Amino acid sequence: MYVTPPLPPLKRVPPGVWTVLAWWAGLVFTFLVRIRLPGESGPAKLPGSLIYQWDGLTFLAVATALVHVAGGLLRRRPLLALGLLFAAAVLACVPLGVVEIPLAQYLAVDVALYFLAAECVRRTGIIALLGALALLAGYLTTRLLFGWPIGASAELSVAMMAVIAWLVGHSVRQARDHAETLVTTATAQAVADERLRISRELHDTVAHSISVIALQAGAARRVIDTQPRRAGEALGEIETVGRETLSGLRRMLGALRHGEQSRSLDPAPGLTDLDKLVAATTDAGVHVEVRWLGERRPLPPEIDTSAYRVIQEAITNVVRHAGTSRCRVSVEYQDDELTIEVLDGGHGPRRTAEGGYGLVGMRERVSMLQGSFCAEPRPEGGFRVEARLPLMTGVQ
Repeated sequence: MYVTPPLPPLKRVPPGVWTVLAWWAGLVFTFLVRIRLPGESGPAKLPGSLIYQWDGLTFLAVATALVHVAGGLLRRRPLLALGLLFAAAVLACVPLGVVEIPLAQYLAVDVALYFLAAECVRRTGIIALLGALALLAGYLTTRLLFGWPIGASAELSVAMMAVIAWLVGHSVRQARDHAETLVTTATAQAVADERLRISRELHDTVAHSISVIALQAGAARRVIDTQPRRAGEALGEIETVGRETLSGLRRMLGALRHGEQSRSLDPAPGLTDLDKLVAATTDAGVHVEVRWLGERRPLPPEIDTSAYRVIQEAITNVVRHAGTSRCRVSVEYQDDELTIEVLDGGHGPRRTAEGGYGLVGMRERVSMLQGSFCAEPRPEGGFRVEARLPLMTGVQ
């Protein structure tokens, strides 16, 4: 069971709260620059005539109230909340006696623009940015129409900060969308890889089992009249192989149906199971000689399973296509690679088959492990399959 980790503390703060905090930060800054701070000969800006009077403080109080209402509406009604922030920025300018909307009074708008661009649909974010720029232009135009002075240069810096806030929010949104796309793609790829793995297991298991069953059935049919006991043994072997294959199919199909992880399946076979494979094939009428070369040692799981599956598929092809009663399997352990060779002297195809999934599946298995694969007719007759699987040093 996967537990979603809690959000970082700052992420838990709603956007409306950040907007209100930005307004109060701008309001505090507005008063600080209008008083003489320690070490200064005078305030950075002269206070307006109404700022410390009741009517001026009323304007600021109303603007602050509008900001608080906007903070509560920012998620549910983003454009309405932004409109209230616009009104608060304009009302706050009245007692300040300024010729433009100052950056401090537009800081809450900038924070809201960031969140709208980051969290709302793209259309809402664009409308919000255009509205913010239109308000700044409208404020200056109104003052010009009344013949009042304006601060065009300062207002350009405020407009630039609004655009930057929107761009940052838009970038965050794009990064989040991209991350979600990557997660979705990775999840789909993982599911596809798992289904492909199970389909390969199905092919390897069923192809070999059906080949053994076919051989045993043919042997039983030929001797059922003359050697009933031998025919009974062949039928018993058919029953055993059939039950084992059916059980494996049910487990694999159940995993696909219920979306279980690969660990719910039986452990993947490896070279330690080769004796059982050889015994079943020999019972079916094809004698398999196994030669172990080099010092046998534990292999990485993916190498071990792939080696077994390559041998299994090669033996299956011998049973189905070679028309011979013997084949030889060589497994050579070297320092840096594992070499597998399956030889038969039958009368199989004189050229490599391009159709079907047996050789293609073996080639894919080996390629995924950065190995080399060769399947070709032998000059003296028969067929040869060779796979070289690199061994990673340090893997036990």
